[in-house]
Amino acid sequence: MEGTSTRQFRNICVFCGSQLGKNGDFVDVANNLGKVLVERKLHLVYGGGSLGLMGCVSTAALVGGSQVLGIIPQALARGNLTGKTVGEVQHVFSMHERIANMLFHADAFIALPGGLGTLEEIFQIASWAHLNFHKKPFGLLNVNNFFDELFLFLDKAVECQFISQATRKIIVSASTANELLDKLKTFVYEPDAVLTQIDWTVGESKKRKLDLTLRL
Repeated sequence: MEGTSTRQFRNICVFCGSQLGKNGDFVDVANNLGKVLVERKLHLVYGGGSLGLMGCVSTAALVGGSQVLGIIPQALARGNLTGKTVGEVQHVFSMHERIANMLFHADAFIALPGGLGTLEEIFQIASWAHLNFHKKPFGLLNVNNFFDELFLFLDKAVECQFISQATRKIIVSASTANELLDKLKTFVYEPDAVLTQIDWTVGESKKRKLDLTLRL
């Protein structure tokens, strides 16, 4: 739902493809998103490297003056597999540690078109919100209706009672970067009542602490 209060963002995490895509509109929107972050004095957190849409949005943000933090597993960073990371780089050991660090650094999340990795990130962040693990807003930048079939899938899952109406509202969408950021700033998620009882701090002192000291 949309609330009356407005969030204040500093760091936006962007998920997107390591390919450019078939349609040049994908590149244009990625470049524009980077420029919009600069205009709004926002900083970028992303998955590292310089390939595809990831390289477009990170380069546009850095060139414009925003701080950029690329978080990438060491295995992907070796051998120039993903290209040189734009901005500051933080190496991690695993994909799970990567997204955990992204969650730590970001105030909100935006997904552009992408492949399996992008879909994984979309559903992981959404499922963590569903489980009341975080309350950070998340939206899809729906370039040329790229995510329309994904929304149909989610609506079907609601119809079949695998997803609640409240959970369906976790993921917002818009066709432009400015519209999406405005939606994220006013978004308030109300989780299912039973899930608000989950206490993720239980046993926290016994968990291995990750090094999350690097901040933008």
